[in-house]
Formats: sequence, C-alpha cells, structure tokens
Amino acid sequence: MTDPFVPPFCHRFCSECVQMASRGIASLHFGAALFVFTFLPCAVTGTELAINGKTTDFRLPTEPGLAQSLWCTVRDPSQPQELLWFRENKKVKLQDGNKVNASNICVSPVTVDDNGVSFTCQLARNASAQISVMLDVMFEPILSGDDLSSVQEEEDVTLNCHARANPPAQMRWYKGNSSLTLESSRYWVSQTSGLFQLVIQRVQKSDGGIYTCMAETDSRNETWDFHLVVTDRTLPFPTEAVIMAAVVVVLTALFAVVARRERIIKCFKKESTSPNNTAL
Repeated sequence: MTDPFVPPFCHRFCSECVQMASRGIASLHFGAALFVFTFLPCAVTGTELAINGKTTDFRLPTEPGLAQSLWCTVRDPSQPQELLWFRENKKVKLQDGNKVNASNICVSPVTVDDNGVSFTCQLARNASAQISVMLDVMFEPILSGDDLSSVQEEEDVTLNCHARANPPAQMRWYKGNSSLTLESSRYWVSQTSGLFQLVIQRVQKSDGGIYTCMAETDSRNETWDFHLVVTDRTLPFPTEAVIMAAVVVVLTALFAVVARRERIIKCFKKESTSPNNTAL
C-alpha cells in the first residue's frame, strides 16, 4: 500500500531499487550501498510536520490580549526527530523535553506588533522540512500624528497621520466638520503602509484651522486633529549681507591705514623729537 506521506518520486526510486535487487544485477555490497542511498531520502523527505493539526502554511486569526499556543508535531515518526522554532529569522530558545517529535511555544499576550509575524517549525537535521504560521491580529484603528508649530504664509506644510488597523481602514481628511476639498494646484494626498499624508503648498491665511485625519471601519471610527496656524510672512534677517558689509568696512579701513602709513609714522616722529618747554 502506498504511504500517503511519502512523495511520489520516493516510491518510484524505491520500487526501482527492489526490481534491481530481484534481478540480481549488482553484488551484495553494491546492493546494500544502493539500498542505503536510495531509501534514506525517502525517510527524510517523507517526514511531515503539522502546526495545530495543519500540514501546510496558514494564517492564524487572533486578537490583542489573547494567548496563542502553537503545537508542532512530527507525523508518524520512524525515529526521534529534533524540532526547531523560529520567530521570523530569530531562533526561539526551547527547554529540554520540548524538542523531540513534538514542541510547543506560546505567544502571550498577543499584541498589535505581532500582526504579520511568522513562526516556523522545522526539523533540526533537514531545514527543508518546515511549516509556518503567520499571526493575523485583528484590531481597531490606532492613530497618531506629529505636533505642528505655526507656519508662515507661502511655506509648504505636511500633515503626517500615522495609522494602523487590521483590516485596513478607509482614510479621509476633513477641515472643520466638512470633507476637505482639495485644490489640485496646492493640495495633494498620499497614502502608504501606516502613513496618511496631506501636503499643502504655498500656505495661505485661509488654510489655517483644524484638520482631522479619520480612519473608518465597519465597526468604529478614529480621528486625530491637527491645528494649523498660519502667520504673516516675515523677511529673514540678512545675516550674510551684514557679514559681507562688515568685512568690506574692515578691509577698507585696513587699506586706508596702509596707504597713509608714511604720514602716520612722520607724525609720531615729530611728537617724539619736539623740545621740552617746561620752565625750571
């Protein structure tokens, strides 16, 4: 009877080995060596793993705060098989007695950061024999945003709304209590994984107000407010111009002193050689 857990190519090679032995083509030692190298791959590749009873990779729905126990077992082991666990690419440390033929790890409590994380169980002696489960953590929208300081007219401003939700939420921008009307020439919206942005170019006084980032799901809406204050445009202090002017003044004075150095020296000589008019 065909073993359902052994791949078809193993049955093919194994049957060929039996036929060759029955025909007496090879010697006893050659037949023994062929037997070992032919049947060993069948035993290795025929080992099947299961996580929580599932024999193929799968997603495990869960929620924050729960505990998830993951059981990895070897199906019909012909000999003791050591098991390894990995969280993403990092090896999980297992206690003695929790490694052979069956192994258990527990994720407790599940958090939103565990969403999309994969746990892989594999044979220690054959890395190709493995199975994975990915945590599918369901949670309502979580929003956050960067604090805004006041901006001046004609400057560009970006509102960054950080959003997380599973399943993904529908994102919208509002100004005040109304849906935001975007001016194609100055406004644009972009959305990537976890970030919902509103960019306003060349801000005007009329752009000031409260902007609301809203994440909508079938069961819940979450919002985050941004207070945008637009101030009058002020001319920047001409620091570079002042420095250049000071340099020019200093250099001009220095050149004037150098050009009149002989006259200045003569004046000092006259003062030092003048007679003393003090009466005795």
